[in-house]
Amino acid sequence: MTNPSAPGNQYRGFVDPTQEELVLVLDFGGQTAQLIARRVRDQNVFCQLVRHDLSCDRIRELNPKGLILSGGPASVYGKQAPKVDPAIFELGIPILGICYGLHLICEAEGGSVLPGTTREFGRTVCRVTEAGQLFDGLPPETTVWMSHGDQVEDLAANFVSLARTDTCPNAAVKHLRKPIYGLQFHPEVTHSEHGGQLLANFVKNVCGCRGTWKISSLIEREVQTIRERVGNRRVICGLSGGVDSSVTAAILYKAIGTQLSCIFVDNGMLRKGESDRVRDRFQNHFRTDLHVVDARKQFLDELAGVSEPQQKRKIIGRVFIDVFRKEAESIENAHFLAQGTLYPDVIESGANGDGPAATIKAHHNVGGLPEQLGFELIEPLRDLFKDEVRRMGLELGLPEELIWRHPFPGPGLAVRCLGAVSESRLDTLREADAIVLEELRKSGLYRDVQQAFAVLLPVQSVGVMGDGRTYEDVVAVRAVQTDDFMTADWYHIPYDVIGRMSTRIINEVRGVNRVVYDVSSKPPSTIEWE
Repeated sequence: MTNPSAPGNQYRGFVDPTQEELVLVLDFGGQTAQLIARRVRDQNVFCQLVRHDLSCDRIRELNPKGLILSGGPASVYGKQAPKVDPAIFELGIPILGICYGLHLICEAEGGSVLPGTTREFGRTVCRVTEAGQLFDGLPPETTVWMSHGDQVEDLAANFVSLARTDTCPNAAVKHLRKPIYGLQFHPEVTHSEHGGQLLANFVKNVCGCRGTWKISSLIEREVQTIRERVGNRRVICGLSGGVDSSVTAAILYKAIGTQLSCIFVDNGMLRKGESDRVRDRFQNHFRTDLHVVDARKQFLDELAGVSEPQQKRKIIGRVFIDVFRKEAESIENAHFLAQGTLYPDVIESGANGDGPAATIKAHHNVGGLPEQLGFELIEPLRDLFKDEVRRMGLELGLPEELIWRHPFPGPGLAVRCLGAVSESRLDTLREADAIVLEELRKSGLYRDVQQAFAVLLPVQSVGVMGDGRTYEDVVAVRAVQTDDFMTADWYHIPYDVIGRMSTRIINEVRGVNRVVYDVSSKPPSTIEWE
């Protein structure tokens, strides 16, 4: 076995700047930075999020067609304001600055950025004063999404304004000689009605991208890459039964067939009936070598009395590795380990060397494999967003029921069971969660909602059942609507459907006397509660 952390052993997925049209988003901490990358990919142009201070030499090595500087919470005139390598402005690569990115460009080129006399937050009418490549095909007036207190007061002599609002005279700007543009508004959010077209104009009209990044071509190239790398050796796939690991298994099966072994660890924190569904699905659909490990007691013993979310995730990750490694040792000629890691997981875990370093949450399948595990790592989805993974799954012929299954966190119900985890609390949560999903399906809303689940809260409330007073558990219902899981809004489930969920949970799940509905968006909340 080889050291998985050695150079060349960390499999990087689809990134191949020598063949793909690549656009880089330099991240300054904006809440919608990942969304910019996702919107660029809608144009069939590969886009990756990287650190804001990535060196000019590294950018030159990656050979992007364009750079986008994201928004961020800082002010460019602040002492600790994040900066870019100023040499990037001399590369000749097209650059688009968004909000903070605009301020950074203008300040670097001799303009001035000051606190605005009037702040702009929300929808604003923007008037195009000079069309050209960036605003090609857009109407002279369009609604955009603003979110700023600072603004460009004075443009440098080599810049010209392209658009304005009632309070912002430099809502869009362009350098007179270099392919450098800036926007005060956020084209990546859906509230900017022509934002997608504007980003398309940048990557195609300005950067010259043709849009060659296709899911079908990715599959064929990935299959060939896996075959060449694996040879006649065996690959083990950590299988959860969800979309990500299922698509990972499917692309591996297409590449190497019976050289694939899947290990499914039942950690006791699965949805109702999940273990049986995984067995049936993978033994019948793939007919592959499937190892099912019942480790429920081991996980629950280790989690006893633990309430802190990150500690839960770390314990589950550690125990998973122990259980997985023991089972893997029984599989001969196993040299590679495949995981269904996605691009948002990589970003949020700070696991990408070029990417942003901030860690939002720990993912037990990202960078959590110790050196002593001894496998080379294959992560064929680590550069894809969730909706791109679904498209790949459909291309690979996976059943729609599996492809459109709502996402389920790696630590399972442990992070939806707030507070201490126990078998009885998990059973309560499992039954409530099954009712939520069943009622969504009955009402025909399951596909309209991108993720829905029940959460068992660590509080109890007073209730009355019959003639008696109760003091029992509270269940929260969470349902969101989203395109990419980077941002999300709470789903407006009809009152009658919510009512049926509540009535059934209280009547059918012993120990619950109250149901509440989560009406938070992401941001500022996250989709999961822990």
